[in-house]
Amino acid sequence: MTIPGSDGLGGRRGAAAAYGLLALDLAALGWVILESFLPESPVVFAADIAVGLVLAAELAIRLRASPSARRELLHPAGIADLLAVISFLLAPFFAGWGFLRSLRTLRLLRSARLVAQLRRDLPAFRQNQEAVVAASDLVVFIVVMTGIVHATQYRTNPHIDDWADALYFTVTALTTTGFGDITLPGTTGRLISVVIMLAGVTLFLRLAQALFRPNKVRFRCQSCGLGRHEPDAVHCKACGALLNIPDDDD
Repeated sequence: MTIPGSDGLGGRRGAAAAYGLLALDLAALGWVILESFLPESPVVFAADIAVGLVLAAELAIRLRASPSARRELLHPAGIADLLAVISFLLAPFFAGWGFLRSLRTLRLLRSARLVAQLRRDLPAFRQNQEAVVAASDLVVFIVVMTGIVHATQYRTNPHIDDWADALYFTVTALTTTGFGDITLPGTTGRLISVVIMLAGVTLFLRLAQALFRPNKVRFRCQSCGLGRHEPDAVHCKACGALLNIPDDDD
């Protein structure tokens, strides 16, 4: 199956843009993690502002090219982008709210263009798209919650000094292992722990379902619109219409 606009110069530019945004998101996340190990200094704050300016420029370009900039900005992913940009730009004044920068990761694998490009370029992604997306949702949740734990605890909790300590607590809480060597005191800490455990179990179950559910192909039935079928289906199981599913998605 060919993705419209995926051929020629326009297709190459679209692919470069999709992968470029993915690289930018990962680089921003990498800096957020690295920064947690560094002491606060003018150099670190200057780097925060530089990253914020780059993300602000990317957001402005994307909104300008969008046919509905207002809708995109008011979308949850757009709001997360805006909060991440603001948190980078105001880092010298609100250093304790650095976890907002991790909200940028909410865009990972949520871009229709990126998903389409990955389906085109990576056969393994085509075959396991739901499992990959479910795994990415789990990773994004861990990253965001780790950022929240670090931001709320690193100055008051002697057991959490950097991002690695916050990650360790998040994973042990999410898996309900709870070794007990790190706890979050107070009502706020307990509520954060409860959110991690409840949401984490839900995401784990979704990932398990995606991993063990029988593989199905994505093909829209022209009669009823059903979009998922057995790989060897000849007729739509919902309406009985004849299908013409290609052997592969190339």
